[in-house]
Amino acid sequence: MEELLAIVKAAFSSTFDIDPQTITFDSTPNDFPAWDSMGHVELASSLEHAFGVSFDVDDLMAMENVKEICRVVQSKLGKVQGARVQ
Repeated sequence: MEELLAIVKAAFSSTFDIDPQTITFDSTPNDFPAWDSMGHVELASSLEHAFGVSFDVDDLMAMENVKEICRVVQSKLGKVQGARVQ
């Protein structure tokens, strides 16, 4: 989980130009003025590229804080790793 959080923090840092040390599991859009609706889309795009996953609308809606972002990404990574070609 620490490695996943480090990548999430890097995505936040590059998207919002903030110090990754200011990001915690409890961080929410209220903590970062740039994390508005457009910023959320930019962050999601950065996360998709960083992890090689795609988010749907439900995923985006669930990403209300860093903890939920990590949960959604971890879930997506589990599905990708568990996928089998037939």
